Amino acid sequence: MSSLLDWLEQHTLFTQDVHTFLLATMAAVCIGLSKAGLSGTSTLNVVLMAQAFGAKPSVGLVLPLLIAADLMGYFINRKGGSWRRILPMVPPAITGVILGWLLLSHIDNTSARVVIGWLIIGLLAFHLVLQARRQDFMALTEHQAFAWSMGLCAGLVTMLANAAGPVMTVYLLSQHMEKKDHLGVFSRFFLFINLFKIPFSADLGIIHGQSLATNLVMLPFVVIGVLLGWQILKHIPQKPFEWTLFALTLFAAAWLITG
Repeated sequence: MSSLLDWLEQHTLFTQDVHTFLLATMAAVCIGLSKAGLSGTSTLNVVLMAQAFGAKPSVGLVLPLLIAADLMGYFINRKGGSWRRILPMVPPAITGVILGWLLLSHIDNTSARVVIGWLIIGLLAFHLVLQARRQDFMALTEHQAFAWSMGLCAGLVTMLANAAGPVMTVYLLSQHMEKKDHLGVFSRFFLFINLFKIPFSADLGIIHGQSLATNLVMLPFVVIGVLLGWQILKHIPQKPFEWTLFALTLFAAAWLITG
């Protein structure tokens, strides 16, 4: 057991602190849960990883796990939607990624904690507004600038915190797609944009050999999250589960800002 702990400490970002390992594995499970369809877990994983490894390093650490989960999601949902449907979002999303990369290159880890914490709280507030005033909000989607603004926001948020799921969900709701097509386009967009982010994250030094070795340790927990998510969707009402996650994420984001 001690030799395993020594290997983890030497070759990964894990230390012999069990608390860090528990936070990281919980975050990995949340990534799997989100890709299984429990979207509320996507923001919780961000704050758990930031607490485990630091806000700025966690952005690069999460990315390969998301790509692995995106590949699984694309394989599962490949018969729904098409690559053509993501095209309106691609140019502004690329612009947003570049803006996020420039911002991350100029802030330290403490500032990144605060930025990511407030970003998560903003996304949670956005979720509440959408739930309360969905019809009014959807009227805004008729404007030509809607797709561009949503794409820019998605690119910026995904580069800063890997948390653009709610933004993309709003855009896809405006397209009035069937569930199968919605999931297919969603998985295609994030597979593309997360692959596009790799060189930018590597340039920032937040993807490297130790982070990739850490990803290998955490990958089985992502798979567990996917399998667990399918069972939760079958047996547990999604709404109470999502609201519980909402409360936990709000608490964790506040913890990130004040910690």
